[in-house]
Amino acid sequence: MNVAESERMAGQLQKIGYTLTEDFETADLILFNTCCVRATAEDKIYGKIGEIKKYKRQNPALIIGVVGCLAQKDGENLIKHAPHIDFILGTGRRGELASVVQNFESKRRQFVDISNVSGMIDDENILPIRAGKVSAFVPIMYGCNNFCTYCIVPHVRGRERSRLPNEIISEVTETVNAGFKEITLLGQNVNSYNGGGKTFPQLLRDVDKIDGLKRLRFMTSHPKDLSDDLISAMAGGKNICEHIHLPVQYGSNKILQKMNRVYTVEKYLELVKKIRAAIPNISLTTDLIVGFPGENDEDFQETLKFLQEVQFDMAFTFIYSKRTGTPAATFENQVDENLKHSRLEKLMELQNKISLEKNLPYDGKTVEVLVEGASKTDKNIFTGRTRQNKLVLFQHGTENIGDIVNVKINQVQTWLFKGQII
Repeated sequence: MNVAESERMAGQLQKIGYTLTEDFETADLILFNTCCVRATAEDKIYGKIGEIKKYKRQNPALIIGVVGCLAQKDGENLIKHAPHIDFILGTGRRGELASVVQNFESKRRQFVDISNVSGMIDDENILPIRAGKVSAFVPIMYGCNNFCTYCIVPHVRGRERSRLPNEIISEVTETVNAGFKEITLLGQNVNSYNGGGKTFPQLLRDVDKIDGLKRLRFMTSHPKDLSDDLISAMAGGKNICEHIHLPVQYGSNKILQKMNRVYTVEKYLELVKKIRAAIPNISLTTDLIVGFPGENDEDFQETLKFLQEVQFDMAFTFIYSKRTGTPAATFENQVDENLKHSRLEKLMELQNKISLEKNLPYDGKTVEVLVEGASKTDKNIFTGRTRQNKLVLFQHGTENIGDIVNVKINQVQTWLFKGQII
């Protein structure tokens, strides 16, 4: 979502004469698009804001702006912490970035606006400056209504707002016509999409029919809203990839209840069975939080047992991060930091073993790979992904970025495959 929104902001700035640069020393504008979902992200942003102070000293005309979730959360406190910042723009005001920059150019007055957090964002008709050449992100909704007790997102992004289906179809069509092969539909909880009275499965089927589209993905899905119709749409889709990211967050009912996840372990397992029955070659990934307040050894052991039962292809694992303003930040029995890290290591060790076991059956098989480009470490090695979102490395030959090729897997690792084009 951060990437997609940055692309739209780049599109706004291009319309008023700006072009992208990687050179901080010659930049006229430095813009931070921020996240605050975890304390580590916040710390990194504050560190980077401090680092660029020297560029302001070298060039007093430099404009520095902070937008996004941390801007919404901290507002004027950001400027108090770092007075070299020129403007703060909240999540509901992103569509006004270009006018804010132009106003600052003429008036040179510090500016803070974090109002309208739940308003629609008027930048959907802006042509994004896409970062890649093959895959593109298309937001279909904003905000979240779930209010998980650990999560800051609803507080900084507001309530759910869905884009109209015709806007989404138009953007996807335009993006595919521009040469992109893969589209990922984005939302904090795509399953609750309700644009113009249309459900997410209905939207998914409509997008799947767009000429020229080769692959269709979506994220993220909340388990409480995953319907039988969505499973049916995925199973019957032509271009819908056999991969679903379904964050469970924890493997014990006690902690799930404290998290306000509104489902049980049993309900989640039932969903997994339905998904795998309808789409046998599905890849299932998840998010897991360790060290939530009140977590004890029994809860943690239940989670390890849960992992063994589900057999996720991959899990993104996090240490619980206290977010001021959320209910969980005030809960008693906060878990010791050392214990959090110890449990995280055990969780990752088990999941890495499961991930490797899930990948082993691919050894010797031929898979369909969408070519993404050269490896960052070796230009002779190209990378791509299967429909199941498995990363594949292979020797570069005559294929081009955006091609779909068949690769025979000859080496399986925990996080990736290596193979040869056939």
